[in-house]
Amino acid sequence: MDKLVSTTQAAKILGLSLQGVHYRIKNNKLKSTQKDGKTFVYLDENLEAKVEPSSNNSFLNDKFIENYNLLLDEKNKQIKLLKKSIKWMDRQYKSEINRLEDNQNKIIEVFNSEIKLLQSAFNEMRSIYKTDVNKTKQIKEQELITVKEFFILMKRYGKTNNDAKLIILEALKSKDRRFIYNKNEKTILILKDDFKDLV
Repeated sequence: MDKLVSTTQAAKILGLSLQGVHYRIKNNKLKSTQKDGKTFVYLDENLEAKVEPSSNNSFLNDKFIENYNLLLDEKNKQIKLLKKSIKWMDRQYKSEINRLEDNQNKIIEVFNSEIKLLQSAFNEMRSIYKTDVNKTKQIKEQELITVKEFFILMKRYGKTNNDAKLIILEALKSKDRRFIYNKNEKTILILKDDFKDLV
């Protein structure tokens, strides 16, 4: 059965300092009550008084416990802070990964579109080259005249060398079938004709 004693008596019985008793009351380790503005503690009536708490050992033990509890509180605060930091870093990391993946996808899209453009350009160049080669083959099968022979013919029509050059340029611009520029060999092929329509 519990008996009600003052904090001073409780300190003597438990072998604690007065501060140690108040610390335990504050942390709900000792049951207490208030009467006439004074604090009283419930203790088992079979407990006997221990050595006077005036000894340094009891005070040091209470101080150690108090400091230990303060240290635990500080540690718990640090753990909470670290958990928050880890969560923030995790969010930042995921955000950065997502940003890099988006950039990578955009780069891949650009490369794919560039590859398609290069493929279409290559196909176009190949078809032009094939057309030029086919035209050259067809022309070689027909009768051709040289540029010099064309100049001689133009002189017969009363044209100068400059006039003949201009006629060739205009014919190439207007895509006259009798005048073909061979891009590969960088030569002008001229099909045999009287060219009266050009003079």
